[in-house]
Amino acid sequence: MASGSSRTLMDFFKPAAAAKRIKLSSSSPDSAVCKSVTAHCHSESESRLHHSPEDDTTLTNAHQKARMEFNRLLAKARFNLKICSQKVCKAKAGEGDGDGDYVKLAELLVEETWLEALPGELQKPYFLNLCRFLETEMCSSIRVPIYPPRHLIFNALNSTPFDTVKAVVLGQDPYHGPGQAMGLSFSVPEGTKLPSSLLNIFKELQQDLGCSVPSHGNLQKWAVQGVLLLNAVLTVRKHQANSHAKKGWEQFTDAVITTISQKKQGVIFLLWGNSAQEKSSRQILTPLATLGLCNLLVYVHKPILINPSDGDQSEE
Repeated sequence: MASGSSRTLMDFFKPAAAAKRIKLSSSSPDSAVCKSVTAHCHSESESRLHHSPEDDTTLTNAHQKARMEFNRLLAKARFNLKICSQKVCKAKAGEGDGDGDYVKLAELLVEETWLEALPGELQKPYFLNLCRFLETEMCSSIRVPIYPPRHLIFNALNSTPFDTVKAVVLGQDPYHGPGQAMGLSFSVPEGTKLPSSLLNIFKELQQDLGCSVPSHGNLQKWAVQGVLLLNAVLTVRKHQANSHAKKGWEQFTDAVITTISQKKQGVIFLLWGNSAQEKSSRQILTPLATLGLCNLLVYVHKPILINPSDGDQSEE
């Protein structure tokens, strides 16, 4: 996400700004804690007075390491995308393992960390039924376009390795207009008009964090930095919102969310849209939060206004 100071998304997760907003009161029940925080702040002030060139070098090295890690993860995401694209191209050329030009759904999830985190999930009966449904949809003589393109169906998981997940932005189903869906919730390719829902998200970020509104809606760099941009349903027919709901995707994304909550700590879940919030009402997330297995649930109670002609996600 672009910003006026060229900060990365993870800059906004640093705790320094929050510490500055703490109001200290010696008369409060937590005065001992307050004094401790005050002493820590004084200690930091003292350290700034004795700032040395070595500190600048350390900071520079930390930034360089962060940039190197970002570039490594970006290259890995692009490599995964290339693998999926090659599988689809081979199938269309009659060189694939599937029937005709169809690539088996399970072959398009190529990120090893997710395959390890979800052992056996792609062999369960519900997922096999989902595979058969999608094969029928994609190989039908009617040939209604299915979004996103096949190589991008698992783009969210292929772009954000399991061990890097820091936050989950959970949407509904993919954009159903031509050229919009790219397998990342709320994201659209560069050069595509910003959908209303995404524009409103950018405006909220601008208001809360002072970010400038980007000129494009490609959120891949968010994904690479640990934001899992996951829809509750991963495919949709052209111009038919929710057309692939209740076909098995919800059970799969439930498994993804449960796995994250059980195996990771400190993950923030942001639930945008009715289907996303049903993940909680269906008791997928709320009990996990109660048990302390996920740290924070954030609901969007006010609607994200959309224009139906956008082919936008129905986030209401």
